[in-house]
Amino acid sequence: MIGHLLSAADLDRDDATLVLDTAAQMAAVSGREVKKLPTLRGRTVVNLFYEDSTRTRISFEAAAKRLSADVINFGAKGSSVSKGESLKDTALTLQAMGADAVVIRHPASGAPHRLAAWVAGSVVNAGDGTHEHPTQALLDAYTMRSRLGRVDGLRVAIVGDVLHSRVARSNVLLLATLGAQVTLVAPPTLLPVGVDAWPSEVAYELDPVLGKADVVMMLRVQRERMNQSFFPSAREYSRRYGLDGRRMALLPEHAIVMHPGPMNRGMEITPQVADSARSTIVEQVTNGVSVRMAVLYLLLSGGTKEAFREG
Repeated sequence: MIGHLLSAADLDRDDATLVLDTAAQMAAVSGREVKKLPTLRGRTVVNLFYEDSTRTRISFEAAAKRLSADVINFGAKGSSVSKGESLKDTALTLQAMGADAVVIRHPASGAPHRLAAWVAGSVVNAGDGTHEHPTQALLDAYTMRSRLGRVDGLRVAIVGDVLHSRVARSNVLLLATLGAQVTLVAPPTLLPVGVDAWPSEVAYELDPVLGKADVVMMLRVQRERMNQSFFPSAREYSRRYGLDGRRMALLPEHAIVMHPGPMNRGMEITPQVADSARSTIVEQVTNGVSVRMAVLYLLLSGGTKEAFREG
């Protein structure tokens, strides 16, 4: 196992499969009466979040605590960062405190890579700008495998605001590594420059893709990252790219619907779809804890999946 998790591209097929297999064992532990393992007792995990987050931050905190690690939650608001402290100086402070792992979310693409050069511990990218979010891709792949029995050969449609989505980029990279066929569906204005070089296909119309999809992953429209108009109106976007009951009926019977959250209900996905039996949205949150337990365990305990025991 590698020393950091900065990008989904850091993982080859064996590494990714090891994380998913380990996450399955962690999920079994989470189903016990005593949910904690002693594996990382005495280790310190710092959650360093420069952007607001609910699911990811709490998920990493729960994962570290279930492995018996000491957890320090560090938010940019109310810290020396608000006084102008640089990322490097913050990193040196964490290094002096003896952090064994730093989980970082930052608005600047590439920030986790810089941090990894300044600290001795492991760095986990929990989202950097519009670049990547590798643990989200891992939990998505885990969810696909749990529901459909495999990832290899699945046809996955990722729909919506690809331009601003770090989730889309990490999923394309990881799913291609694991053998899935990915199609990005979006208006041309919401596709990034260079998308033709990604290991995926591109489509501009949603309906023709749905009949062949095993998985449909809807992306949140990230209005907070938009400083111009990328589509005529919310109503027009929903009409062309939103997943509603009519479009869900076009999917094969076994197909599942995913969303990384938070959702804009009624825009990219309707409540009818989000709350349906096909939806894995709540499962993704649950699976996120198991996957992040696996990542921290593999990074901090020597990179093997042996010796899960009662704590």
